[in-house]
Amino acid sequence: MSLLLAASFDNAERARWLAELQGHLPGEQWCVWHPGLAAGEREEVEVAIVANPPPGSLAGLPRLRLVQSLWAGVDRLLRDPGLPAGVPLARMVDPAMNEAMAETALWAVLSLQRGFYDYARQQRQAQWLQHGQRRADQVAVLVLGLGEMGRTVALRLLANGYRVTAWSRRPARLDGVLTCSGPEGLQAALPEADIVINLLPLTPHTEGLFDARTFTRMREGSSLVNLARGGHVVEADLLVALEEGRLRHAVLDVFREEPLPAGNLLWSHPRVTVLPHVAAQTDPTTAAAVVAANVRALRAGQPLHHLVDRLAGY
Repeated sequence: MSLLLAASFDNAERARWLAELQGHLPGEQWCVWHPGLAAGEREEVEVAIVANPPPGSLAGLPRLRLVQSLWAGVDRLLRDPGLPAGVPLARMVDPAMNEAMAETALWAVLSLQRGFYDYARQQRQAQWLQHGQRRADQVAVLVLGLGEMGRTVALRLLANGYRVTAWSRRPARLDGVLTCSGPEGLQAALPEADIVINLLPLTPHTEGLFDARTFTRMREGSSLVNLARGGHVVEADLLVALEEGRLRHAVLDVFREEPLPAGNLLWSHPRVTVLPHVAAQTDPTTAAAVVAANVRALRAGQPLHHLVDRLAGY
């Protein structure tokens, strides 16, 4: 079995990932994708380990049995016409990433609860103003998405005293958390939330979810925390909602165009906090162990973990 690493890494990243993967899968035959990859090497590949691989790089691999993503999101992979139709695709589900996402979500919610973004803005203007202090149990948080990350985030917020509701496309349960589902559930939950955290996969159903219509349905003075995909937010509509006071603040980790262009108005908006897609980065050490477990399962003829439903998009 030959393993292919196809990723948009620089040389240092590639070297680190290869070292971690080889450490968890000793004795394997490896190759790294490049435009001149020989036909003989392509014919030996049975597992492709990918992270934003160049379009078409997974075509022409006749023995391919598994595509394992190093990223949690697979929307870009699913748009690649060269992705083999009949080959299982697994996404990255790493407990370390889930915990990192929960930390970022807690930081954002706590900062919104206590007005820390407002105080940061005041510091830049040399203003000494004290605002009222809310308790965590006075803040209603709506978490969109009840996958592994969404569940971890909801439970972390619950443990810190917030009133947490979680929405998913299909009915789901989570101990201690009020859950809702379907279009009706979302429409009912949006106006009740002080803070909305988006952790949904990007699919045709969720593309542009946060548009003028959705912002109108959200509670006036509420905040948006988008830690999922930039394609979920219509940026022009977000800016209007912020200017009109419909939204109090937006914490954005992801954008339709990345890196975010220097001239984008989101950089300088006083009620927007910009992160450079770092809410939950894949940790090579822990992620390599997840990859190794799936490779060993494939070899042993056992069920594979975290397979993607291509029709659902996640």
